[in-house]
Amino acid sequence: MTSHDRLLIIDFGSQVTQLIARRLRELNVYCEIHPFNSVDAAFLTEFAPKAVILSGGPASVFAEGAPRPPEEVFTLGVPVLGICYGQQVMMHMLGGHVERGHGTAEFGRAFVTPKDDRLELLEGWFDEGPEQVWMSHGDHVSRIAPGFEVFGTSPHAPFAITADTSRNFFAVQFHPEVHHTPRGAGLYANFVRLAGFKGDWTMGAYREEAVQKIREQVGDKKVICALSGGVDSSVAAVLIHEAIGDQLTCVFVDHGLLRQGEAEEVVTMFRDHYNMALIHAQEQDRFINALENVSDPETKRKTIGRLFIEVFESNANQIGDVSFLAQGTLYPDVIESVSFAGGPSVTIKSHHNVGGLPEKMGLKLVEPLRELFKDEVRALGRELGLPDHFIGRHPFPGPGLAIRCPGAITRDKLEILRKADAVYIDQIRKHGLYDEIWQAFAALLPVRTVGVMGDGRTYDYACALRAVTSVDGMTADYYPFSHDFLGETATRIINEVQGINRVTYDITSKPPGTIEWE
Repeated sequence: MTSHDRLLIIDFGSQVTQLIARRLRELNVYCEIHPFNSVDAAFLTEFAPKAVILSGGPASVFAEGAPRPPEEVFTLGVPVLGICYGQQVMMHMLGGHVERGHGTAEFGRAFVTPKDDRLELLEGWFDEGPEQVWMSHGDHVSRIAPGFEVFGTSPHAPFAITADTSRNFFAVQFHPEVHHTPRGAGLYANFVRLAGFKGDWTMGAYREEAVQKIREQVGDKKVICALSGGVDSSVAAVLIHEAIGDQLTCVFVDHGLLRQGEAEEVVTMFRDHYNMALIHAQEQDRFINALENVSDPETKRKTIGRLFIEVFESNANQIGDVSFLAQGTLYPDVIESVSFAGGPSVTIKSHHNVGGLPEKMGLKLVEPLRELFKDEVRALGRELGLPDHFIGRHPFPGPGLAIRCPGAITRDKLEILRKADAVYIDQIRKHGLYDEIWQAFAALLPVRTVGVMGDGRTYDYACALRAVTSVDGMTADYYPFSHDFLGETATRIINEVQGINRVTYDITSKPPGTIEWE
């Protein structure tokens, strides 16, 4: 990586720190995220960043043991950008003051007004008046550090944009990395331009470097890949196969929680189109027996994670001399399950292939996609030559229908859900909407309702439909289907799927909800 100009992101635990990296990657800038507690003077010397970004985070600079960067960050002589908590800790360490309360907390949409827009960082901003930004802070800067000037204010943040132009130190109270700061990408573009980045990092470069990392990690050992047939695991498999060839064996686990016809489709595709060793592990009874009547979502995920590892270890023993398990883990999985790179972010839920892994397992992990978002994985898939119709498939979670069946799992409920989901996706495709939607699925609710069908009383399950639009899976909004579409789809599901007599549509965004129900 030393051939690239490198930008260092110091992570203080924000849930959206990786979105900063995503914005920079879009600008072809190579960057790495490292938690604050792993960055010291020696690290800075070795890493030699061309610029530094201090992320947001949930802490308060007043708290005992509050996270902070090393003092040497401010003596490197490179541009530094502080975001939200990053601004506060910068002011705190450089001689300013941070306070809590007094009605200056801000959460959500706000508008920043320029006080002085003669700043290279703000080129293209304020051309049409105040700029919309996304705020999320309780503490606030009450006095800026010596050498800083104010360049933008909001109703509750008098120091929304500050800078010390003599040292190329910049600080903003809002989050320019999120979608709800519309010109945020431009602010990052201005920052890397003034820092002198050449923009020499591409997905092609990522591919080459990932292949090299895989070879260095694996050596001459054998690897099995947990192949679900989804985009993530498939891209991981093709990438790893490019790196180590016949050392890789893919294991496709049919756990009885797949969508209708999915097992046949996956096995046929990989055996017909890719020259990879593939084991089709039919483990439906093992999983369903362990999950039957389990209702707690964390228990479901951890049970599935444990059983996956058991199956992979069993197959590894049959293959012989296998040392590694490869997975298509992505960054949204990581940030919701455990803090990224050891940073202090909050756990939202365990994913079957991250937080659900047992503490002790006989195989080491190879996860070449764990720092990428879904759209970046698709770009890598195109780089690797995977067909567009396959790369564009909606995400499907490893735990499958288990987390689309809130409450106790039974074989009958899974079969009802599988049929309802197939009707729903068929409707979306028939109406030409599939490619407009990030992810769509049906969930079978743990609720039975009274209905009337054929002049008779029914007492069947309610079904919820979910469809969202998103760019990276970190935030999402519901897809605005027409009432005609929803009515037609509900009618088909009720008529064609025995066991459902009521259909609802989920219009919750992420946040506050997650995309999946569990």
